[in-house]
Amino acid sequence: MAKSSVDVLMINPGSRAAVYQELGNEFSAIEPPSLAGLFAEYVRRNGLSVQIVDAPAHNLSPQAVAELVHAEYSPTLVVMVVYGFQPSASTQNMPAARETCEALKALDPGCRIMMTGTHPAALPERTMREEPVDFVCDREGPETILLTARALKARATAFDGIPSLWYRRDGAIVSNPPAPLMDNLDHQMPSVAWDLLPMDKYRAHNWHCFEHIDERSPYVSMHTSLGCPYKCTFCCINAPFGKSSYRMWSPEAVIKEIDVLVNRYGVRNIKFVDEMFVLNRAHVLGICDHIIERGYKLNIWAYARVDTVKDEFLDKLNRAGIRWLALGIESGSKHVRDGVEKGRFGSSEIIQVVRKIQNAGINVIGNYIFGLPDDTYDSMRETLDLALEANCEFANFYCAMAYPGSKLYTFAQENGWELPPSWIGYSQHSFETFPLRTEALTNAEVLKFRDDAFHEYFTNARYLELVRRRFGEKVVSHVKDMTRIKLKRQLYDDTGASRAA
Repeated sequence: MAKSSVDVLMINPGSRAAVYQELGNEFSAIEPPSLAGLFAEYVRRNGLSVQIVDAPAHNLSPQAVAELVHAEYSPTLVVMVVYGFQPSASTQNMPAARETCEALKALDPGCRIMMTGTHPAALPERTMREEPVDFVCDREGPETILLTARALKARATAFDGIPSLWYRRDGAIVSNPPAPLMDNLDHQMPSVAWDLLPMDKYRAHNWHCFEHIDERSPYVSMHTSLGCPYKCTFCCINAPFGKSSYRMWSPEAVIKEIDVLVNRYGVRNIKFVDEMFVLNRAHVLGICDHIIERGYKLNIWAYARVDTVKDEFLDKLNRAGIRWLALGIESGSKHVRDGVEKGRFGSSEIIQVVRKIQNAGINVIGNYIFGLPDDTYDSMRETLDLALEANCEFANFYCAMAYPGSKLYTFAQENGWELPPSWIGYSQHSFETFPLRTEALTNAEVLKFRDDAFHEYFTNARYLELVRRRFGEKVVSHVKDMTRIKLKRQLYDDTGASRAA
């Protein structure tokens, strides 16, 4: 069979088993690579041919991806789009990205590969130095991808005029000035190339569908904005975007995309992947109004902050099908929250906002972080106690990670705190996970506390009664099945003892 010539072949790398361990089999989401889809549509609208290979969706190993590409495609440029679906996390996908690049180069040494995404944007020079790639993009991506592919098609040997591009000239790594950010998303990048994605492969997170646990597909994640106006020290989300990066699609553009998803693909479960959806009044209410006018029965979840949830939003959020709001509560200690620039509110205000959302008929997922720099055992216990009191319909418990591109990464380097020895160590659920230590605790102690906190929360009688009352006995059984999975950890053994001891 003849290979398909394609100008740009985008690859979404990743390994569900490496990132999630056993949780990847049933409980975690399988998400469409929304940014790869946006980039693909941009390239296509500008006259080049494009295809996408989604490794996690097809559960393909790096070697299998390379063999598929080698057998079916003849690409001018391969683009490894390295983003992550956990907060701030693209770094955890770097091992799969590297292995895929190595396998591609082994089968075709002349294959030209670019890396783009949060991690490459945060560490562009290091990525060029360490990874088997020809190019790195240190900003948003679409224009750099397009111009590089055009240059390769024209058999250019110089790449000086392509903004945000890192490459080699006479064996030396060089870079071009950064590209300006897109300032008219409706016009420049109005939609996702959903037709290039295996839409039947995606499924929502288990908790996202607690109201209909057997209907997790079809599912999509989509953007209504890019960037974030906040500067939390543990987050690296703005690495590809730089400062003052927050931009929104208009409500009219967003509803056009939802129309396609609902009417062409039968999508009901949607994640607004924006770092902060509940923020701009006109944006939030405008999108809600359009959905309400359509009469769609959707199951949407989105991120909010404790200080952005306004009373006037809640009725329309509920009527529009926003069934879950994810709150970045992070810590039960105001001192610890202040240390990472996470708001000026106290625990009582947090509880009030949680109850306000729940009373409006919307479920809450609380996000908590253990092991922030000022954390002690007592402050982490304070965070867990706050989580138990808040009793959200679901909770995510994370360890603090010094993600490349975050202020915490710079802090760890400046203070000589040990960072993960491999990129997979940045995955929250992996065997190799290697969180940050604190002033008072080792990283093994932080990780053990996090894992014990997860078990304590999800086996708590008050929580299980909430789940029974809100979602029924079947979901209670589902939660119990989830808590039976014990993540294996390199940092400590089954008795809880540090392996380094």
